[in-house]
Amino acid sequence: ARTRPDDVAASDDHTQLSYAQLARRVAHLAHSLKDAPQPIAVHAPNSVQWVIADLALALAGKTLVPLPTFFSAEQIAHIITDAGVELVLYDPDSQDGRAFGVPHKILATHDDSHPWPNDLSAADQASRVIYTSGTTGAPKGVRIGAKQIAASARGLVAASGANAQDRYLSVLPFSLLLEQIAAICVPLLAGAPVTINATAAGAALQHDPAPLIEAFATVRPTSSVLVPGLLEAWVYGLNAGGLRAPDGLRFIAVGGAPVSPALSEIAWTLGIPVHEGYGLSECCSVVSVNRPGARVPGTEGLPLDGIEITLKDGEIVISGPTVMDGYLGCEDLEGQVWHTGDMGEITPEGAVRVLGRKDNLIVTPNGRNISPEWVESLATGTPGVAAAKLSLNAAQELVLQVTPRSDGNVSDLTQAVRAQLRTAPDYAQPAYIDVSTAP
Repeated sequence: ARTRPDDVAASDDHTQLSYAQLARRVAHLAHSLKDAPQPIAVHAPNSVQWVIADLALALAGKTLVPLPTFFSAEQIAHIITDAGVELVLYDPDSQDGRAFGVPHKILATHDDSHPWPNDLSAADQASRVIYTSGTTGAPKGVRIGAKQIAASARGLVAASGANAQDRYLSVLPFSLLLEQIAAICVPLLAGAPVTINATAAGAALQHDPAPLIEAFATVRPTSSVLVPGLLEAWVYGLNAGGLRAPDGLRFIAVGGAPVSPALSEIAWTLGIPVHEGYGLSECCSVVSVNRPGARVPGTEGLPLDGIEITLKDGEIVISGPTVMDGYLGCEDLEGQVWHTGDMGEITPEGAVRVLGRKDNLIVTPNGRNISPEWVESLATGTPGVAAAKLSLNAAQELVLQVTPRSDGNVSDLTQAVRAQLRTAPDYAQPAYIDVSTAP
């Protein structure tokens, strides 16, 4: 703000703020929340206002509790009660504040006259509680402090080569810790502008990739972060329209779920520089990622600076400064070590390859352990496949159930899936492939 006050820092469909304006609005909101009770939750779609709230709560030394807009009312109520939320900052266009059952305040600040902050010391005490959906449906609170955020953001800047010439396009929800770091912290550290699109991702996941394609074509970013479903929608839309991704893309990180190697390779042929990554909320979202110019295909890349990945009986174990303090209501972790529950391997280059969940292994009659996610990920890399599920039948044989896309060519799908699975070892090859449409 002091050296480039008039340069664009962040923009959405309605607002564009310079670094000077952003700094003043952050300082104004932080000042107004100085004596507010905490924790403080935020419930809003992606916007510049969300960025202001995130930074202001950090500046004020508060605990931020994001309320995902895609969570159910019951899950939101659970979070508010479980975290002891005493104030909710919200967008009145998307939610009635009275529904939260606690004090609420409209998330909006337009004061560009407030002085820039000089005392940043409170930010060292800032924290956030990130709720994961969990396997039981009851969200669990992950406690993340300022030190984890700083280590993760700096590690991502170094790994991605982020710089002031970048243009970041944000499409994932800000309620995700990944996007808070990747779309707010990293661009600001690098001095690069971020453009926020709040609707393209939702449309793409509802089988309309046009807004996502248009967003990339209009903004012409250099970098962005996607989940595999969005990458698949983008690739599918480009192929269907005979299009290519816009020039200038430098780094597209993809994570949050297994990424089919076949999907990644198709993306590269269309001009999408996919760099696979791996992480989880308990380790500040990103643990490893492929680097520009040093991608190891078929892996989730090298660990971020300061993070060590080891294997214990095949399970991925993380240690380093990004490991969470602990779950809400539980004791602090000792030694900043987290046993992930994910199975994996480490390549000679030091890259991690994630094979699936430890508690989701299929054990065949001959004693082989198979991660179904690994085989399913290969299968869903087949053009025309919407989903796949690997299981054992009554005869203890591997069966792969494949759901085709509505516009797929079912008659050729079994052979195509077999070809896609050719890299899997013999013991992981399904005895039968069942192609069936969903009811």
